[in-house]
Parts: sequence; structure tokens; C-alpha cells
Amino acid sequence: MNNSIKTNKVPMGQKIAFGFGMLANQMFPAILGIFMVVLVEDLGFSGWMWSLVFLFPRIFDAFLDPIMGFITDNTKSKWGRRRQYVLIGGIIMGLAYIFMWQLYKTDGVEYNFWYFFLWSLVFYLGLTIFSVPYVAMGYEMSDDFHERTNIMAISQWIGQWAWVIAPLFWIIMYDENWFPSADIAVRELAIWVAIPCAIFAIVPAVFIESKSTVNENYEPLNLANIGNSITKIFESFVEAFKIKDFRKLCSATFLIFNAFNTVAALTFFVIVYKLFNGDAGASGIWVSMFGCLGALGTTFIVIPTVAWMSKKMGKKKAFMVSQSISLVGYVMLYFLFIPGKPWMYIIALPFFSFGIGSLFTIMMSMTADVIDIDEINTGKRREGIFGAIYWWMVKVGFGIAGALSGAIITFVGFNPDLVTLDQQSAVDGLHAFFCFFPMGGTILAMFVMRNYSITEEKAKEIKAILKQQKHTSES
Repeated sequence: MNNSIKTNKVPMGQKIAFGFGMLANQMFPAILGIFMVVLVEDLGFSGWMWSLVFLFPRIFDAFLDPIMGFITDNTKSKWGRRRQYVLIGGIIMGLAYIFMWQLYKTDGVEYNFWYFFLWSLVFYLGLTIFSVPYVAMGYEMSDDFHERTNIMAISQWIGQWAWVIAPLFWIIMYDENWFPSADIAVRELAIWVAIPCAIFAIVPAVFIESKSTVNENYEPLNLANIGNSITKIFESFVEAFKIKDFRKLCSATFLIFNAFNTVAALTFFVIVYKLFNGDAGASGIWVSMFGCLGALGTTFIVIPTVAWMSKKMGKKKAFMVSQSISLVGYVMLYFLFIPGKPWMYIIALPFFSFGIGSLFTIMMSMTADVIDIDEINTGKRREGIFGAIYWWMVKVGFGIAGALSGAIITFVGFNPDLVTLDQQSAVDGLHAFFCFFPMGGTILAMFVMRNYSITEEKAKEIKAILKQQKHTSES
């Protein structure tokens, strides 16, 4: 039985409340990625330590996702299936984020590595508890083909401000007028990040409507049934991946998002060492500008354009056009990173931003369409499971991306203690990876999506079948 709140049009207040959750969902990792540079640059973490703290906590998070998806889909509560978990997860994330960054040079590299590693596990536990039911909320807010895109576009628009704000932390962290050193900066800034982000995270729990599920016929959630629950989770995975179009969405997202994130972690090093000969102080605002201007372009150009394209030409074509534009941007970045002329890269940013900036607006809307097919096949609404599987692909890939970042640093022989003149080939290698690695992921993703089949017409047919099934079951 379908117990979600569903209407063709969703009130703007509900969309904005969902968007605040997306702001938290993106702000935490956006600033985490910036703070992570301190581990190598200021606290002495080696390349393999960087890889491990990127990879294993995210794999732990991804392992928990399907379990959380099963739990939230089968929760019987007067608050519904999602809200209580969003609230609890947001609080855990906020507290863990503060503690994980309380790192002191005097404690030594090994101690700091294990301290950060263990608190990362707690943070990602909170992220799982929050994000899986939160994403499921968005999938079940509407059953209209285009309204789903509108919901995701508004949430991504709000969430993109994380990527506008986060790069400003580069300026604050490495400005001695603010903090004497970057490791001191992250200890204090973590508090100012965590508190508002935790508040943003719980906004959907407070303001998004849900129905009581106390009397629903769900799978029991108890220790005695844990073996059966794991079996059900595995069966849900199998059933979800039987849907060809869902496999395509997961694979394409994995390729684009994680190829991008493999090199995004290198942004600081590429700009500082390619353009400013390794002098972080001389780089001024240019590291921050790269992220800020890219995010502003996504917010005011990419997301509105993609939402418009999706309505005019369909979601698949909008995806293909957006990713094609991003390929142009990556090529331009290769030629426009010119020492002494940092402003040149600004020309490429509007093109570059179309790739990652359009991705989740389109893909999350498409995933909601796919979930309707699963309901036809199984008779169940399993937004939690589908959200968990989709984000499981993202998170495992993100962990792999972090490990690959460390591997690339090692492969090219880059040493942050040296200036560019002493390691020109290593810096050029980082720059080449920065531009061409995500191009490869994007091209492969476009190939995967070339025959994605859910059009607006097919979505309407699916909706009609669901209505008929519901009518038959009630008669």
C-alpha cells in the first residue's frame, strides 16, 4: 500500500524545507573536503593515510545504507517512516563533526590518524541515519513527472549554496589575521560549521508532512527477525537492479560524480602549485574563487537551465546536453590554467559546472520515476531502499575517489613541501589528471545512458497502470 504524501503539486514551503536538508547534506561534505587538506598540508598525514581516511569510513557508511533503507521503509510510527531518523541523524552528524576535528600537532601523526579515523566512523553513521530517509522523503513527495524535477531543482538550488560558501574557508583557514595556523582554524571552524548544519538537517523532520504508519503491514524490525531482514535487504537489491534503467542511473552517477571527486580534492594543490609556484599565501582568493564561482554558476545558470531543458526536451536529452557542455569546460580548464594569469580559468567555469551541477537534479528526478516501475513489479513503495542503493553507489565511489586522490599524488610524485620549480613534471601531472580524468568518467556515463528509456509518455503509462492496480486492489 502506498502510504506516502503524494500530490501532483507540492507547496513551495515543503520544497524549501526539503532544500534545507539538502544544504546540510552538501555543506558537511563540502567543508569536510576543504578541511581534509589540513591533514596533509599541516598535520603530516601521508598519502596512504589520506587514502584510508577517505575510503574506509565511506565504505562503512555505504554498508549501512541498505540496512537503513530497509529500516526506514518498514518503520511503524505515528511520525511516519522518515522524520525521526532525519532528526536523530542530524544531531549525531553535528556532534561527531565537532569532535573529529579536535586535532593537535603535539599528539603526533599516528594518534591523530586513529582519532580522526574513529570519529569519522561516528560521523558517517549519523550521515547514514540522516541521509537515507531524507532522500526517500524527496522521492515520495510527488508522483508527477515534472514536479519531481521541480522538487529536486529547488533542493539542489538551495544545496548549491554549500559549494558557494565552503570555498571561502580557504581564505579564512590560511589567513593569519584569522588564525595562526590552519590546524587551529579547523578545530574552531568545525564548531561553527556543525551547529548550523545540524539545524538545517533537522528542518525536513520538523516541517515535511507525513502520515502515521502505526497500523501498516510492514516487515517486523526486531533482533529476532534480523536474519530475515538481511535476506529481505538482499532481495530488494536484486529486485532493484533487475530494472535496467535504474542500473543505468546508478552507473552513470558513479562514473561522473566520483571521477569529478577524485580530482576535486586536488584543486588546492593544482591552483597553488600550478599558478602560484607552491605559495599558498600568494594564491589569495583564487582557490576560493574556483569553488565559489563554479557553485554560483551552478546555482544561477546550470540548475534553472537544466530544469527548463528537462521540460522542453526530456530528462535524458537534458542530461546528454549538460554533460557535453561539461566536456568543453574540462578541455578549456587544461588550456586556461596559466601561471601568472589565474583569472583565465574563470572563462571555463560556466561550461565546467554543467557536469556535476546538473547531475543530481536530473538523476534524482529520474530515480523517482524508476521507483514507480518497482511498485508495479512488487506492489511496494520502497523509496528508502532505492535511495540507499543509489547513494550506496555514490558513497562507495566517493570513498574510492578519495583513495584515488592519494594514489594520484603518489603516482605523479607530488610533494607539498617543494615549490613548483623543483617538481614541475609532478605539478603538470596533477593538472592533467585534474582535467582529463573526469572527462573519461563523463564520456563513459554518456555511453551508459544512451538508451535510457523512461520518457514523459512512458512515465504517464506507468502512472496509469499504478492507478489501475490501486483501483483493482480496493474493489
